[in-house]
Amino acid sequence: MPKIKTTYICAECGYTSPKWLGRCSDCGSFNSMSEEIIEKNDKVSSAASVKSDAVLTKFNEVKKSSYERISTKIDEFDRVLSGGFVDGSVVLLGGEPGIGKSTLLLQICQNIGESGKKVLYVSGEESSEQIKMRGERLKITTDYLYLLPETSLETVLSAINKLEPNFLIIDSIQTMRTEELTGSPGSVSQVRECTMSLMEIAKSKNIPTIIVGHVTKEGSIAGPKILEHIVDTVLYFEGDRREMYRIIRTVKNRFGATNEIGVFEMTGEGLKEIKNPSEYMLSGRPLNTPGSAVTCAIEGTRPILAEVQALVTQTNYGMARRNVTGIDQNRVAMMLAVLEKKTGMQLGNFDSYVNIAGGMKITEPSVDAAALAAVASNYRNKAINPQAIIFGEVGLAGEIRAVHLAEARIMEAKRMGFLECIIPSASLKGLKKPDSIRILGAKDVSELLAAVLG
Repeated sequence: MPKIKTTYICAECGYTSPKWLGRCSDCGSFNSMSEEIIEKNDKVSSAASVKSDAVLTKFNEVKKSSYERISTKIDEFDRVLSGGFVDGSVVLLGGEPGIGKSTLLLQICQNIGESGKKVLYVSGEESSEQIKMRGERLKITTDYLYLLPETSLETVLSAINKLEPNFLIIDSIQTMRTEELTGSPGSVSQVRECTMSLMEIAKSKNIPTIIVGHVTKEGSIAGPKILEHIVDTVLYFEGDRREMYRIIRTVKNRFGATNEIGVFEMTGEGLKEIKNPSEYMLSGRPLNTPGSAVTCAIEGTRPILAEVQALVTQTNYGMARRNVTGIDQNRVAMMLAVLEKKTGMQLGNFDSYVNIAGGMKITEPSVDAAALAAVASNYRNKAINPQAIIFGEVGLAGEIRAVHLAEARIMEAKRMGFLECIIPSASLKGLKKPDSIRILGAKDVSELLAAVLG
């Protein structure tokens, strides 16, 4: 008889401990340790039992294989996958409840089913009737979509072997459980083993697979971090479900570029692509208003224009407030400190609010210059030229540092009808300047504010 052993596993990172811990020793999460029963075999591995049938291949003798992409006929989704699904690939899709994951998956099912490919949709959260109701609203009519409301992994694997689908969707991995383990669905061991089993059958039968994952309150995919290491591609749904827009971001992709984004709009008929994100993000932008600046961020390989808004107002509290949305709050605090040190602006008695209009999140430092200019513009109550865009990284010494793909940002500004670009002076070297747009260089904060506010 196998020995039964109890262990405690962290639900956030998968760290194991023989006893319960209030705080995980590895990732520092509180109250994340859960008790699970694991089986330990009595067999002892030895050198004599190691198989000797390993096949070695020289690196230079490995033949490259070409991947055939399966298009979803949704250009924005194909973009984040670098052209579509690869046979046998496993994609992990995470996002908040109600943000549109199941809606998007049904639209993908419709488009793939129209090409005559069989799609198996496994749902552990909804019945077939509930999926049917949503499908009718989305006008799903394909005859090649098969529904399986099931949480047992063994039943799912049996259905895959029986149907032999061309496409597989698991919604969601936290509801799946295998009889080989004693843990409840969603536990670390269940999530890990179910994902491994699904990956094995996807690879062996060349079935493109989407696995939906729940997210924690911090926004990361629930379960052990090894879950993201196992799969081929990891996608995150971003956006406020109370807003109309949605962004799908690639954070891992073994078959293409990472950090690509696809932009969608939620409508009554499902998710619709936004072909021109820059135009969408700038729609409704106020002109000649102090505290508004336009910048250009690079998301993957795509330049996107966005509006940075700032509001500086006298504080009514003992300590000034710093509220930031869409940008790293620590970088904004640094911008305010640089403004005080290099320009003499007394911001200590003023509340400062900085926001990326439209709810977009920008993580790259190229937004620094625009955020700094927007704060200075509102503080001095002087509007920035509405036909100008600003980008560049700001250092602690007040210098404006170069950013990558400056030419692509300028071309996007030209395409959107802007007439002026204020960029780091270091980016001017070797730059091909378009004829119809004015390029100004700034090497420090003083030159930036002189170019922006005069």
